[in-house]
Order: sequence, then C-alpha cells, then structure tokens
Amino acid sequence: MENQKFKDCIDACVACALACSQCATACLSEENVGHLAKCIQLDLECAAICRSASEVMSLGSSFSAHLCRVCADACNACADECEKHAAMGMDHCRQCAEACRTCAKACEQMATPV
Repeated sequence: MENQKFKDCIDACVACALACSQCATACLSEENVGHLAKCIQLDLECAAICRSASEVMSLGSSFSAHLCRVCADACNACADECEKHAAMGMDHCRQCAEACRTCAKACEQMATPV
C-alpha cells in the first residue's frame, strides 16, 4: 500500500495533534490565560494542520510533501512558543513542545525530496 511510506510521519502527526489539543485545554485552566493566548492559538492551529497532514498522507496524496512542509513550520512555531512556557514549569507545554519537535522532524523528512 502506497501510504505505508507515510506511516511514521502519520503517527507523529496524530501524536502531535493530540498533544497540542491537550496543551490548549490545559492552558485554558491556567491562572493567567491571557498570557497564554498565543500558545493556545498555535496549539489549535498546529493540531488542525497535523490532523490535515495525517489525513492527506493516509490518502497517499501527491500533495503530502507540500503539506508536510507547512506542518513542520507550524510544529516548530508551536514548539518555540510552548518551550517558553515549559521553562516556567508548565509540563503540558513541555510535552507539547516535545511532540511538536518530533513531528516537525518527521514532516521535514517527508517534505525533503529523496
């Protein structure tokens, strides 16, 4: 099956989407939610892009590499923001940043021509 070559990247995208959704939800429970607005927005955007990328890859689409490039960019932006909050002790942001970095790496590999 053609989409088997995408399996590791699909798995990373699904895990990242889940981590981003959980991070956004956890951020909403934090004391200073206004300070986390950018983080929440990037979490939601990254999760949506990761879900889209995984769906397109599951179809074996010729657009997968293009969407993986966008996904890697979104994941890196989200990770950058979450790492700021992780440094202040927010474990959900640390977990999200780790998932985003893993996903970005997988997507960068998919987006790079062989």
